[in-house]
Amino acid sequence: MTADVVADDPGVAGHRAGRPSSWADGDQADDHPDDRSDDHADGPVGPALRVLGWALAVAVSIALVRVLLVQSFVIPSTSMEPLLEPGDRVVVSRLGAVVGTVQRGDVVVFDGRGVFEPAAPPASSPVAAAGRAVAAALGAPVGESDYVKRVVGLAGDRVVCCDAAGRVSVNGAALDEPYVAAGDVPSDVPFDIRVPAGRLFVLGDHRSESGDSRSHLGDPGGGTVPVDHVVGRVVAVWWPFDRVGGVPRATAGAAAPTVPAPPATAAGTP
Repeated sequence: MTADVVADDPGVAGHRAGRPSSWADGDQADDHPDDRSDDHADGPVGPALRVLGWALAVAVSIALVRVLLVQSFVIPSTSMEPLLEPGDRVVVSRLGAVVGTVQRGDVVVFDGRGVFEPAAPPASSPVAAAGRAVAAALGAPVGESDYVKRVVGLAGDRVVCCDAAGRVSVNGAALDEPYVAAGDVPSDVPFDIRVPAGRLFVLGDHRSESGDSRSHLGDPGGGTVPVDHVVGRVVAVWWPFDRVGGVPRATAGAAAPTVPAPPATAAGTP
């Protein structure tokens, strides 16, 4: 299996208002010479503050785009082939994560700390803790802990592999998974798990090269990912040029019953 951590791709981010050139009463300018000196009273401080204000406005705008709209990541491994290849730069929509509309079949980027790797160590100081909280809120990378996988099971789903035909099933309905890499079986690891509340069961498309929920079945949570760890959904590849294109939502689990799933229980074999 290969490393699946995706790298954040930080690819991208006036004119001074002057006084009127003349006064309504020309004598006023002569009578109040101190008024003319006000323009230069602050020296370079005034322009510097304006530049700082513009820079702050740009930074806030970029932060809002990252929080609410999109972010870019670089795909580091083969775990999502053939859909995503190493070196692909992808656009991730954060909107679905913000409003909580993750669906089966979505390809998502998520923070794997505490699930696929150890949780982050405690902050060394209140200032560090505050900085880490701000960075997380803005979607900024705090260490290399982001992963990209496909959502196969939602909270309450019973996800099983394999049935008599070797397929993954969700709530008793076998999945048609055309996105699985050629030559791979749906899973060479058997599992039977009920996805806990507020969590997701995820798999890579290149099943034989993916470290995913199957690799952590014995861990707390059964390898499932907290929904609030989801950064967003992969919606497009924007580089390299010959691979530019959208990433549509797949139909993983579409054949599953539409009736409410049974209440979530502890992860693992029921």
